[in-house]
Amino acid sequence: MAKLLALMVLGLVLAFLGERFVTFRQVYTPHQVHPVEPPSCHLIQGLENGSEDIDILPNGLAFISTGLKYPGMHSSAPDKPGEIFLMDLNGDDPRAWALPIRNGFDTQSFNPHGINAFTDKDSSSAKEDQGGEEARSEEAPEQTFSWPDHVVYLYVVNHPQGKSTVEIFRFEGDSLFHLKTITHELLSSVNDIVVLGPEQFYATNDHYFTHEFLASLELYLCLPWTNVIYYSPGEVKEVANGLSFANGITVSPDRKYIYVAAVTSHSIHVMKRHDNWTLTQEKVLNLGTLVDNLSVDPATGDIWAGCHPSGKKLLMYDPADPPGSEVLRIQRLLSPTPTVTRVYANNGSVLQGSTVAVVYNKKLLVGTLFHKTLYCDL
Repeated sequence: MAKLLALMVLGLVLAFLGERFVTFRQVYTPHQVHPVEPPSCHLIQGLENGSEDIDILPNGLAFISTGLKYPGMHSSAPDKPGEIFLMDLNGDDPRAWALPIRNGFDTQSFNPHGINAFTDKDSSSAKEDQGGEEARSEEAPEQTFSWPDHVVYLYVVNHPQGKSTVEIFRFEGDSLFHLKTITHELLSSVNDIVVLGPEQFYATNDHYFTHEFLASLELYLCLPWTNVIYYSPGEVKEVANGLSFANGITVSPDRKYIYVAAVTSHSIHVMKRHDNWTLTQEKVLNLGTLVDNLSVDPATGDIWAGCHPSGKKLLMYDPADPPGSEVLRIQRLLSPTPTVTRVYANNGSVLQGSTVAVVYNKKLLVGTLFHKTLYCDL
């Protein structure tokens, strides 16, 4: 009887592993990349260590998260701390420069991941807070840019010493001033964040396990165990689960829907927001590629997705055969028949490991996990 029970358990384990192996091959096997490129594209000078996430203010200022060290992934500068760069997309030849971080923040352990800017329209402008003077870092180019009308806060997912925190900065002059570090047991493996109010946000956890070996096993087995967390000072709770590597998260222009990328199920989950901050799933759109970060064009409501056409090449990095890049534009996502357009695709010869795509005034920025940053006129 004991032998029969052991054989049954062994059979179930082998069946599970076999099913997971088939799933792994389906998830990580590369699909063919046919080159697609807008007419005018070039790489941004100075952004050489990745640009994992990008967020653009309504006035065209773009915050860029650089230097992420992600467990199990290649890094182009493993010993250099991460930084936040700024770009002004209103000029003809935009440049990027690193923002100084002030208020005693530990910049040496800074490992920024997902970011989201929040404009507090109930506060006076940052310029007024400084008496009309603009502090400028030595690295910033000699140019003037459109100043935000209200106080801007940048929320940054950070992984110091392998942990997960959410850092809140105030953007003033040409610097970031650290205000607060948020930690919570439910914010255990945070990937991305979307802020809807002062210290009110949704965040994705991209792993169930925090131990590096178990997290890697979870990734390779493609287990749908990740979730979305709602955070506020008064309440923290899980609002969605059963996701396969929950990654990018953003909100619709009318703030009625939350969009979540699930990397290993190649999909975007559309979730309806409720007054108590809970989420219910409305639909799932399968894209047939590894979907990373999401952004929304506020003018059109279109979703832009940075994607990975080859998960295998991303996990097993080879500079002689690098991972490619892919950018998708999804129009009318909430309709029965959304339109999906491949706007950019490259086999890695120009851009490796695209993670995010954002648009402003017919200009496109494409960020990467560890490589460069692409700028295109649309």
